[in-house]
Amino acid sequence: MLNWVRKALLVLVITFAVFYLFTNPQGAAAAVRGFFGLFASIGTFFTALARG
Repeated sequence: MLNWVRKALLVLVITFAVFYLFTNPQGAAAAVRGFFGLFASIGTFFTALARG
């Protein structure tokens, strides 16, 4: 039963992401930029630590 619930939640999340992409493409693009900006910030942090 847990497997069924997990699949249902995954379908709901994917459906919401597709809906959000088509109804608000600027907002979706900003969310993706923010997500990848997080990795850039982490990289900058570790680079600063390595340089001392």
